[in-house]
Amino acid sequence: MSDLQALYQEVIIDHSRKPRNFCECNSATHHAEGYNPLCGDKLKLFLEIKNDVIENVCFKGEGCAISTASASLMTEALKGKTIDAAKHLFQQFHHLVTEDDNVEDLGKLIILAGVREFPMRVKCATLAWHTLLAALNHKQNTTTE
Repeated sequence: MSDLQALYQEVIIDHSRKPRNFCECNSATHHAEGYNPLCGDKLKLFLEIKNDVIENVCFKGEGCAISTASASLMTEALKGKTIDAAKHLFQQFHHLVTEDDNVEDLGKLIILAGVREFPMRVKCATLAWHTLLAALNHKQNTTTE
């Protein structure tokens, strides 16, 4: 394992054991639930949006290390972004984990690029992101994307 792979694995483990923004947001203006039947991951996502800007984002749930780390990293990346920027980030991230590394700078999110090598784990990495889209679109049913 290369030093870079070891670092990426360390960051994933850190975010899965100590997820950032892991709480319910009582002031949420948008929320959605996600469920991955393949892995059993469950997620509730809460967004506080004011004037088209994501001011706060948090999540609750239980899941595998990749799912939890992806949700944690996503919440950090979304704060302060506009809705359009968040949707663009979704597209970039989805491309990263399903197609190739040829994406704009994704910061820490790039550590999840290796998931692409394990197709069964892509849903784990993208669950929080599909739940984000459901929340932004006010979809009340649980997403299983």
